[in-house]
Amino acid sequence: MRAVIYHQFKGPLAIGQLPDPVPPTAGVVIEVRATGLCRSDWHGWMGHDDGIALPHVPGHELAGVVQAVGKGVTKWRVGDRVTLPFVCGCGSCEHCDAGDHQVCPNQFQPGFTHWGSFAEYVAIDFADVNLVRLPDGMDFVTAASLGCRFATAFRAVVDQGQVAEGRWIAVHGCGGVGLSAIMIARALGAQVIAIDIDPDKLAFAQSIGACEVIDGTETSDTAEHIRDLTHGGVHLSIDALGHPTTCFNSVACLRKRGRHVQVGLMLADQSRPQIPMDRVIADELEIFAAHGMQAHRYPAMLAMISGDRLDPGKLIGRRIGLDEVVNELPAMDQLNGTGVTVVDRL
Repeated sequence: MRAVIYHQFKGPLAIGQLPDPVPPTAGVVIEVRATGLCRSDWHGWMGHDDGIALPHVPGHELAGVVQAVGKGVTKWRVGDRVTLPFVCGCGSCEHCDAGDHQVCPNQFQPGFTHWGSFAEYVAIDFADVNLVRLPDGMDFVTAASLGCRFATAFRAVVDQGQVAEGRWIAVHGCGGVGLSAIMIARALGAQVIAIDIDPDKLAFAQSIGACEVIDGTETSDTAEHIRDLTHGGVHLSIDALGHPTTCFNSVACLRKRGRHVQVGLMLADQSRPQIPMDRVIADELEIFAAHGMQAHRYPAMLAMISGDRLDPGKLIGRRIGLDEVVNELPAMDQLNGTGVTVVDRL
């Protein structure tokens, strides 16, 4: 099969010919029809994820067709159209028994713990627990765009954030996950403030439902600006970027008893950011995180999409070919356009 591969962190990426995968006993092989390009892939290539063994094939947001099935799989057949969370639980530990597959200690992560989806085929373990059947009307590019960013944003806003109609929510960072969070929160009736430093991204955020936008380069104190705008602070704030500044601002802009949800990855030298702990204590603020979303929660998200309450297709930006990943992935830490980039030509 053709696949993107690198042999050293921060090293060159290349298209190589690799052996076709075989399905694990409890897993399947998926013929990849579309796969998203995500900043998490950049973190992996940089060496920020100690679970990656070299050489490595990245890619973790995918949709496709089941091509081969392991002998222990009972729920899936060749030809099924599927997607999956980027964190796959084992299905048999105490955390999976509690429904928390996204923090499974034995988790399978395509593109991180194992070779990923920047390839013609990818092997996925624990298939019965983690595969999600695609609705008949959903195309593969839209399904792939749900993978990491949209599903994680859904969990951040709905499950962890518990957003409610009329509440104020701030979203710091208008990349793929931030725009997803804005769309989801607005669909649930929240009043959304979008914060970024890119005017184009802020304009797009407003077009999909942000009630207010703030350019971080035009205010000396973003958190204070948000508190003034909302007469005391937001009920829910999400750091969708993953940076010490956005993390601090996200906590600092909350009203009393407000809730911060960390979604953007903070790794390497940014993994221990400062937060205003004095305000956390005095105002009884709550700090949560969202690390993907379990497969069993996908039906709630898919129902909102099928019911036309959410349109993730609006968030798809560029469509590229597999060959373009070798140049696009190393540049993921830069401002690189609005919306989600999806590989749809493998």
